[in-house]
Amino acid sequence: MTTLADATASRTAARPASRTPALRPHRIPADGLYEGPRLLRRTPDGWDERPYERFEVVPQAATIGAEIRGLDLSRPLSGELRAELNRALLEWKVLFFRGQRLSSRAQREFAGNWGELETNPLLAHRDSKDVVRFDKAADAVPTFENVWHTDVTFRERPAMGAVLQLREVPPVGGDTMWADMAAAYDNLPPEIQARVNEARAVHDYLPGFARFYSPAQLAPFQQEFPPVEHPVVRRHPETGRRMLFVNASFTTHIVGLGRAESDRLLRLLFQQAQVPEFQVRWRWQPGDLAFWDNRATQHYAVNDYGAHRRVAERVAIAGDRPY
Repeated sequence: MTTLADATASRTAARPASRTPALRPHRIPADGLYEGPRLLRRTPDGWDERPYERFEVVPQAATIGAEIRGLDLSRPLSGELRAELNRALLEWKVLFFRGQRLSSRAQREFAGNWGELETNPLLAHRDSKDVVRFDKAADAVPTFENVWHTDVTFRERPAMGAVLQLREVPPVGGDTMWADMAAAYDNLPPEIQARVNEARAVHDYLPGFARFYSPAQLAPFQQEFPPVEHPVVRRHPETGRRMLFVNASFTTHIVGLGRAESDRLLRLLFQQAQVPEFQVRWRWQPGDLAFWDNRATQHYAVNDYGAHRRVAERVAIAGDRPY
């Protein structure tokens, strides 16, 4: 069988080296996603690469996502263990823990090691207002599934991170995916990086929540959550690394650009989360827990489980003002 490579080699040998064949006009659409190698840096320059001494780290993808083995998160964390887990979080952006089955109180206490807990009046919660509950069956009100997003970027100080636990898992489906937004930034064309490095964008709660709440339900929160501006590319406050910080749920436009130009640039930036090399996908089991860095990631809850029930509880950790 003759391959394209064989035919190319044969034709190349048969013609003078100076002759260049004419090709018909060809061009892929501008501002798309391109094939080819990706730059996959898990850590920033100057990262202190050291072994982990208090638990086992099992990578789940090239730059994002690691399972942590050998810990019982129902027990209090020592300062040394908390510091080592934080180092793993900065390195892997999302940490997974199998079969923890924490009570809501224990889940809150674990998250509290990283700061004040955040409440969200727009989402259903349990007895404690800082434990959001997603109870999804066939007749449930849809929420943030099937869309790449970063949590609560409509706040002046979006969440630093979140701790999610699955209480009930469908027999098939219901996975969650995360995307590494530092890798997404690294792989932008240099001319796009130059355009967005100092740009700012407006974030608003209305676009995301209008998909499943009525105007009457949304209107009371307009004063509490006015539109806010954040940098399109933020610096991670602990690592200093640049990361894309726009998302399809809450980012409405780029400051200083006309609507058409802003929409076109945002579409390109939103697409970066969809690159498989920047992603990790977690298949849940009951009692599993995920802890992610909301500053460095986007996530996507996959609603492919039909009429089956999926119950998750999330605790969010208050964050800082992006810069």
